[in-house]
Amino acid sequence: MKICLISFDFWNYDQHIVETLRKKGIEAHHINIGAYKHRNSGARVKNAMSKIFLKKNLKNINRQELILEKLKKLGKQDKILVINPEAIGRKYHLEIRKFTDEYIAYLYDSTLRNPVDKVIDLFDSVFSFDKKDIEKYGFKETSNYNYLAQKHPDPQHIKYDLFYLGSYDERINLLYDISKKMDAFGLKSRFVIVGKKTWKKNLPFNEENSNFVFTSKRIPHSEIPKYYETSKVILDLVREHQSGLSFRIFEAMALNRKIITANQYVKHYDFYNPNNILVLNEDLSNLEKTFFETDYETIPEEIYRKYTLENWVNTVFRLSL
Repeated sequence: MKICLISFDFWNYDQHIVETLRKKGIEAHHINIGAYKHRNSGARVKNAMSKIFLKKNLKNINRQELILEKLKKLGKQDKILVINPEAIGRKYHLEIRKFTDEYIAYLYDSTLRNPVDKVIDLFDSVFSFDKKDIEKYGFKETSNYNYLAQKHPDPQHIKYDLFYLGSYDERINLLYDISKKMDAFGLKSRFVIVGKKTWKKNLPFNEENSNFVFTSKRIPHSEIPKYYETSKVILDLVREHQSGLSFRIFEAMALNRKIITANQYVKHYDFYNPNNILVLNEDLSNLEKTFFETDYETIPEEIYRKYTLENWVNTVFRLSL
């Protein structure tokens, strides 16, 4: 069987899908349009001028042309999966479809954040982790997945009571409020924020706050679990309009770490355990020190297996177990 995955894989999560397929003996390929770069500085300048004067992003056009070039080399595929298909124009989807008999989409985000109405009719099946979208559009339900091998916490590695890693955005104000509560509890927290240097202009607190680390350098995906292993509890703050579960939930599950989340929908999942997962009230009134004083309770094996990447791959591609 031949399967091709097409995605903008900024954090390198999607490569795990390809690796899992290959372990099953499937000829799997990944076309990562996020890896496309300008050939030289001249091409970069040309793209900038085109965006300003012609309202055309040549880089995006070239990314989509790259998909067709690679598919011509790979040949006909049994299945093609596109993650977040709204990043690709309809005319390119029509060409991509010609390379497969089964065209599948997986939505990493809600349709409110990333509208897909212009292309979604082109797919044979559409998977989503967003409860609202599944109910509204009849998408097939799945969740994000646990791509890590299960580990057990080593108390010697723990430096912090609470750890957060994320992009710089509107969540910074809530992070600051949580930081103040952690200080009041006498607990150690660390918040690593990745973003452009413009964050300095909009901080709600002094830049020298010892709980926060700001960086403009993207942290390699392979390094993320090492950060989480240094903390007893992981913090998960969802973006606006998101009801699906982020990868942090599943990373915490694999690492046997407790998690604090702002996502109310986690309560509807069979692995939800209030000892392991604290769902924050909007005013943080239920963020208490006692949550940090109890140990993680292991999830039953049959439930844990449901959220592994292997099970996700079997479901999305309809593979035999």
